[in-house]
Amino acid sequence: MSSVKKPKLGQNFLVDEAACINIVGALGDIRNRTVVEIGPGHGAITTRLAERAARLHCIELDDSLFRELTFRFRDQPQVTIHHSDVLMTDPAAFVPEQVGEEAATIDVVGNLPYYITSDILLHLFKAARQGLLRRAVVMMQREVAERIAAAPGTSDYGPLSAFTQLHASVVNQFTLGPNSFSPPPEVDSTVLRLDFAPRFDELQVDAEGFNKFLRASFAQKRKTLSNNLRNAGYTPQELLAAWPADIPPQVRSEAVSLELMAKLYRALGAASAAG
Repeated sequence: MSSVKKPKLGQNFLVDEAACINIVGALGDIRNRTVVEIGPGHGAITTRLAERAARLHCIELDDSLFRELTFRFRDQPQVTIHHSDVLMTDPAAFVPEQVGEEAATIDVVGNLPYYITSDILLHLFKAARQGLLRRAVVMMQREVAERIAAAPGTSDYGPLSAFTQLHASVVNQFTLGPNSFSPPPEVDSTVLRLDFAPRFDELQVDAEGFNKFLRASFAQKRKTLSNNLRNAGYTPQELLAAWPADIPPQVRSEAVSLELMAKLYRALGAASAAG
């Protein structure tokens, strides 16, 4: 009988040693850093992180994998295995006290399950707005990664692109084929590096209000930006009064940059205040 557990929870375990090394390398110098690994699986990346990071927290939902990892790293006090759902975990719990002038932040690494990739990213963005994260190196289905890194006006650009680029700069590290995993998935996987630097101050918008505005703007893909905003409660008169000249009237949200979205949001806020 094979000792490899049947995968659950949509798991495909990374078995490409070079990829593991490159993922850890993409985090940069982590000798003095606290790293959180999402879904460590059988510990292919965990082993290398444990050799480099000052402190390593691993979040594993699977019962048997949690027990396996707890036993395997029992003699490494810098490693803690948490039996938890990442979406129910508060990243603030892992942030160390500030040492010297180094900001008290954490780094994140993980192979994100396809069915909750967006949910995990939104969870990380919330932590980034709180100033808790420095960097994340995350693997996901290639098509999702392409959407995240897409530029406005391209066919792949959408709400996940906008939310990600609002919170972080995105660097495509590399793409892996199915044979890098066991069992092989039916898709390619791409590793992205996200360097967190939320842009709310730069764009002169408040985080909560602008996030809500973006969600409304992308609510229905086939509708124009103005129609989506009317559905969100803005009147035609408000939109006409605030609409910037450099945004075409019948444009869809996918073609509008974050800078122009922020300009419209500020103008609507100013018009509302004036009214």
